[in-house]
Amino acid sequence: MASWIWVLIPIVAILAGVMKQWIGLKEKAIEALQRDAVEKRERYAAQTERLEQRVRVLERIATDKGIDVAEEIERLRDAR
Repeated sequence: MASWIWVLIPIVAILAGVMKQWIGLKEKAIEALQRDAVEKRERYAAQTERLEQRVRVLERIATDKGIDVAEEIERLRDAR
């Protein structure tokens, strides 16, 4: 009965090596996903900032020159 234990020891050692490699590959995959997530978050933050700047400009146009813009639009329509 004790003889099969000696066969089991190398099998367990081989399986442990395989598991270690598999875990290493999974860790690398997770790191790659995290890098992608960070890059996407940075792109979305930059895009959001650009959109916020554009909205600020539009708000300024609408509040500061709203009447002038409406008159200019009407003049352009009349010019046709």
